[in-house]
Amino acid sequence: MNPVTAMAGGDDSDKTGFIMHHIKDSYEWHFATFGDTHLTLPLPVIIYSSDKGLQFFSSSNFQDPVTHKFGEAFAHEGYFIDEHEHLFSVDGSSFVDLSITKNVAMMFLVLIVMISFVLSAASNYKKNGVAAPKGAAALLEPIVVFVRDEIAYKAIGPKYKKFLPYLLTLFFFIWIGNLMGLMPGAANLTGNIAVTMTLAVLTFIVVNTNGNKDYWKHVFMTPGVPVPLLLVIVPVEIIGLFTKPFALMVRLFVAITAGHIVILAFIALVFIFESYAIGVVSTLMVTFLNVIELLVATIQAYVFTLFSAMYIGGAVAEHAHDDHH
Repeated sequence: MNPVTAMAGGDDSDKTGFIMHHIKDSYEWHFATFGDTHLTLPLPVIIYSSDKGLQFFSSSNFQDPVTHKFGEAFAHEGYFIDEHEHLFSVDGSSFVDLSITKNVAMMFLVLIVMISFVLSAASNYKKNGVAAPKGAAALLEPIVVFVRDEIAYKAIGPKYKKFLPYLLTLFFFIWIGNLMGLMPGAANLTGNIAVTMTLAVLTFIVVNTNGNKDYWKHVFMTPGVPVPLLLVIVPVEIIGLFTKPFALMVRLFVAITAGHIVILAFIALVFIFESYAIGVVSTLMVTFLNVIELLVATIQAYVFTLFSAMYIGGAVAEHAHDDHH
């Protein structure tokens, strides 16, 4: 069995199954396969049910110890993980899944990296004051200044300071998550729609909880629009409240997921054609695409942060009465 199909837990007839295996979430963290040996990190399976309370397991309890496959045949304590890596109870009883999956573990790693950089930069400023920054501070300062001056201030205006911490957190979380996701064996964090949805919902909450009276007046009583047309305009404005975060969610999810799929597809060509020539071409293409993905990782962090700032700016902007004449 070649290493790629083994990684996917399939047979040699499925030479592309590892693509979906890589981009989806998992109850274990798979790093590599050497022959029949799987290098994996079992993750905590945490289950809460009303009758059994909080239970803790290792994902290895739900697997075949040799092939590392999941399935109902490997049920443990009344629960099993199916081949699509969804958790079920054997008797169909309800429960809450609080497990630390691969994407959740990756999120913790991203947060640790973010906090480490920020604390290191803060320590440098505390020690050296306004002197030329060193270490992490030298990396973070130009990015912070860029987000402050080119995104927050230009999109929001004088009230930008209130929202700058949120925008900086957004940018660094997405950027670091994108970059770490390109590392071999890493999880596809920002290519998980649950993650991008959460970020979009946070922006939706920040925008609409800070909207001023002018913002809401534009939604429910658009100035300058004849009253009969409000029957059309108001529903459109209300729908627009939700389409904006939806667009944020989908844009980031699709861009990152598509990049991963394309790179893995070129890798799969090597095992489909089993040709050295295809291997050389695929290697060159994968190298080129990885460089492009480094650029995409930064652009997507910038775009998500920029549009979030623009939506916030539209919600807090003060409009003069003459603006609509």
